[in-house]
Amino acid sequence: MAAFMTALGNLMNPAVILLCMLGGILGVILGAIPGLSGGLAITVLLPMTFKMRAEVAIPFLVSIYTGSMSGSYIGAILLGIPGTPSSIATVYDGYAYTKKGETVKALSLATVANFIGTVPSTIIAMFLSAVIAKWAVKLGPWEFFALGSCAIVMVISLSKGNVAKGMLGAGLAILITSVGTSPLCGTQRFSFGNYYLSGGFSLTCVMLGLFAGRVLVDEYAKSSAVKSSDVKVGRFHFPGKELASNVVNIIRSFITGLWIGFLPGLGGSLSNQMAYAMAKNASKESEKFGTGYPDGVLAPEVANNASLGGALIPFIALGIPGDMVTSLLLGALTIQGFETGPLIFRNHPEMVYLLFGAVVLTAVIILLFECLGMPLFPMLLKVPRHYLYPAIFVICLTGAYTSSSNMWAIVVVILATLFGIFMAVMNIPSGPFMLTFVLANVLENNLRKGVSYAKNGYMSFVTRPVSCLFLIVALILFLSPFIQDALKKSKRSEAK
Repeated sequence: MAAFMTALGNLMNPAVILLCMLGGILGVILGAIPGLSGGLAITVLLPMTFKMRAEVAIPFLVSIYTGSMSGSYIGAILLGIPGTPSSIATVYDGYAYTKKGETVKALSLATVANFIGTVPSTIIAMFLSAVIAKWAVKLGPWEFFALGSCAIVMVISLSKGNVAKGMLGAGLAILITSVGTSPLCGTQRFSFGNYYLSGGFSLTCVMLGLFAGRVLVDEYAKSSAVKSSDVKVGRFHFPGKELASNVVNIIRSFITGLWIGFLPGLGGSLSNQMAYAMAKNASKESEKFGTGYPDGVLAPEVANNASLGGALIPFIALGIPGDMVTSLLLGALTIQGFETGPLIFRNHPEMVYLLFGAVVLTAVIILLFECLGMPLFPMLLKVPRHYLYPAIFVICLTGAYTSSSNMWAIVVVILATLFGIFMAVMNIPSGPFMLTFVLANVLENNLRKGVSYAKNGYMSFVTRPVSCLFLIVALILFLSPFIQDALKKSKRSEAK
């Protein structure tokens, strides 16, 4: 209770409330603009939080994450182009509403659905994280290595039909994190006597280049193809009738989003589309989906925001990011001196409650902002990208220099940007790379500790039940795409 009251006191700090407001609104704006995202904002602003106290910096970054999950529906409804992949399914009925002149109804439905998905899922995540952490604190390095490996393999197995390139991305991340000083024995690796390489590649600089720089270059090249919205939007209208008739749909979509968000690497993009498909299949009026139907807006928007709470559970309780943005938040907590995982509840419980409280506070702020500011939404989509993108990239370079006070950081950002472009051209998914890059040191530490602590060396990872279970799950996940392909080929041959 003392930790909760401390977190509440920190949350009521005027500076924290102001930054949550700014972060939430900024997240909504970047989430609304196709090609940008809250993850980009977190990456760009991360170096600027180094001088802040953790009690201020973490709520600010979390508020951006919360806002971006909410704002992506604006582009989906007004343009037919989702601001982020988490609102792909929202396009189907949301944009149909716009085409038949009922934009306010669609926006109002999505606004309320976002709040319904975010707040309850965050409260559930807060209690479930504590329960899981009490169990996880009993695990040793063997289990944490197996769990991290399982999370990475799960992300690799979802690499859109190209598992080999997903493995390549993870392998490249391990190779890059091997440069510098060994975390356990202090030995220099792959530094070739270079002073700058001896410290390895900064997580901040790599994120700025790979996540921000690459996206900016890619989207700047496509910006001429992005249309703007000339739709006039009226004031918010509470959709009470639609909510009352969709109670079952909302509960089903909420559970779907919470569960998918909990699984590493899946997140809002899958929960959004799965909830839409489930709502359509369960509806007695499935033919109305795609024509501007309230069920088709509520289901995906409740699900993608419920996945936010789901993603926070493994992130806080186990130190395993649930999606790309929680990977960035994990890096932010690490830079601030916090180690996520089961011990954070024992060592820094006030930070855990502050993080969850910041999500709830931001959700309330965003609800008010979106209700009152709805007529301004079309203006968000008319931002001149040829000015916006170069300015953001300059901020990236400035932030990189600020983080280390040397020019090598800027060189790393540029190299990481070029490397990100190379990965995009070669169709190497960035998800496995980023997750592996964040978890690589944790995996190495636990692997070497597990081998040195046990008498039977590497066999201890198989002989311990929980560790063995995670490794078996990882093996099944790794083989499943190949088995599915083999089954499809056999069915085709039988059909011939």
